[in-house]
Amino acid sequence: MYFVYLALCADKSIYTGITNNLSRRLKAHQKKRGGGYTAAHAVKKFIYAEPHRSRSKALKREYQIKQWPKKKKLVLASQGRPAKAYQ
Repeated sequence: MYFVYLALCADKSIYTGITNNLSRRLKAHQKKRGGGYTAAHAVKKFIYAEPHRSRSKALKREYQIKQWPKKKKLVLASQGRPAKAYQ
């Protein structure tokens, strides 16, 4: 199982990523490991996550979401699945 997630950063930016372990990935982001963007823009918390059965499907969805403006990502997070539900 893979997850596409949205992370809220300290500067209020939104990072979109995938992982197969949400809690491990959040800890890595908070230690500034595993990504250049999140090392420079400290991750506070995950605000959204959605499960996918394959890495391929998760990557396609991640790409789709990354094309969206921030406002649309925030709407998804407010109407969608809180990341806490999967941790």
